[in-house]
Amino acid sequence: MILAIETSCDDTCAAVVEPDGRRTLSNVVHTQTEHARYGGVVPEVASRAHLERLDGVVQRSLSEAVISLDEVSSVAVTVRPGLIGALLVGVAAAKGLAYARALPLVPVNHLEGHVAAAYLTDPDLEPPFVALIASGGHTALYSVDQDRNMRLLGETLDDAAGEALDKGARMLGLGFPGGPAISEAARDGDRDRYDFPVGLKGKDNLDFSFS
Repeated sequence: MILAIETSCDDTCAAVVEPDGRRTLSNVVHTQTEHARYGGVVPEVASRAHLERLDGVVQRSLSEAVISLDEVSSVAVTVRPGLIGALLVGVAAAKGLAYARALPLVPVNHLEGHVAAAYLTDPDLEPPFVALIASGGHTALYSVDQDRNMRLLGETLDDAAGEALDKGARMLGLGFPGGPAISEAARDGDRDRYDFPVGLKGKDNLDFSFS
């Protein structure tokens, strides 16, 4: 079994996945609420929260998967991109586990992990395909070839979609995280009241702009 650890931003996560990567036995996510008072993620606060909670999150993931550490065959961990302090917490924990139990340590680019997660939700999915990543601080479009290699087709040139939502919510006094707050406020809104500009209109590329 693969024990996977993710601490790239403000979620402390651990999961147990079968060796072929097609089925998840547990997926434990602790979303940090400490950042709401600041209107955005504070890197130092995120790092400290990961330190306090990661051990419990890992233990719970093993418990929900009904396995012990003795049944773990490798340890995977997010190594980039992300908040450096937050990443270090997960990497240090994963290194310690792998070293103590003489297990392989698998470094993971978490953007590639977002794309790979599609294999878990759609067991019949096979490349080639195009993948859109719109998660937190990242908005990008990738092609995935038959060998599962990813090639960047386009990305945001300024803010990611999630960052734009958080900034907009903060300006409107709607709180953090911005996405759910704006979505709720928009239920009674008039979608035709404002004529918003289209970013990069007429450009011959696949990039995005949300600023």
